[in-house]
Amino acid sequence: MKTQAIAILMLLTFTNVIASGTTTVKNIKSTDMDTLELTQEWDKTFPQSDKVEHSKITFHNRYGITLAADLYKPKNTQGHLAAIAVSGPYGAVKEQVSGRYAQTLAERGFLAIAFDPSFYGESGGTPRYLTSPEISTEDFSAAVDYLTTRDDVDPERIGILGICGWGGFALNAAANDPRIKATVTSTMYDMSRVNANGYFDTMSADDRYKLREQLNEQRTEDYRNGSYERNGGVVDPVPEDAPLFVRQYHDYYKTARGYHRRSPNSNEGISKTSSLAFINMPLLSYIGEIRNAVLMIHGAEAHSRYFSEDAYKRLTGDNKELLIIPEANHVDLYDNLDMIPFDKIDEFFKKHINR
Repeated sequence: MKTQAIAILMLLTFTNVIASGTTTVKNIKSTDMDTLELTQEWDKTFPQSDKVEHSKITFHNRYGITLAADLYKPKNTQGHLAAIAVSGPYGAVKEQVSGRYAQTLAERGFLAIAFDPSFYGESGGTPRYLTSPEISTEDFSAAVDYLTTRDDVDPERIGILGICGWGGFALNAAANDPRIKATVTSTMYDMSRVNANGYFDTMSADDRYKLREQLNEQRTEDYRNGSYERNGGVVDPVPEDAPLFVRQYHDYYKTARGYHRRSPNSNEGISKTSSLAFINMPLLSYIGEIRNAVLMIHGAEAHSRYFSEDAYKRLTGDNKELLIIPEANHVDLYDNLDMIPFDKIDEFFKKHINR
């Protein structure tokens, strides 16, 4: 115990030295944040609910990036509400899956926001179409920062919900931010694992080295050109020999079902070199230390099911649940209301954020 106390004291002392050595400290509220132009039209991939008030809001993360969000609030409510921040899938925007989830939660009594991650959608940040293990995780905690300051939110009753790649970021945020009282992941991807190991962990160390060579050559090319090459989004048209899950992604992102003009997956994709950070920095290192409640949801027929099952095995405590939805594939949990278990999600949040 004495050794632990000394280590903590040294860390705090080091932090204070760094802070005291800074001659000028600028209040974050006075910094030059991105000025965002937000569309006021209803341009979602799902119909607007008559049970919910909708508005556009912004907030900033600790990197000074301004994020855009749709806020959904149940009509005719008063007092302090429980609140949920929602984001995902990886390469999607708030007008797609996360907005559908947030609006549905608002119909059930929660104040909910669906936000665009840093660097794409209506959110700020440059370069565009970038993802980052740290910043993409940070965006969830920044959403919690925002929600805690609202007069109509109870700061002790805040949860988060992450879909696909943002399911992994949600778990990562929950491991680092005890203010998050409950976390739900839906059809979760571990972006570090899939980038470093490929699907189903089929990549070898030699394969990974070749990938690093290719991506760092791309860095050189990007620097030379002064731009960032993007990965092309969901493939279109789909090759005849493409795996079934690629066809399922196409059926969502490239058709009227889920296409959106600001969605990277629906258009030209994420920057190619974003993968490098995920290869080098494992996301879910400390999820075994999450003390607050977690519900992980996945489709029984999803190609990505193993991400949730393996992550769930690493969680500890009796307030963690894994729910496998029979017959559901990965994208069924994007918008198939017969498959998405909103009753269970509602029950889980109400139980664990003390409504």
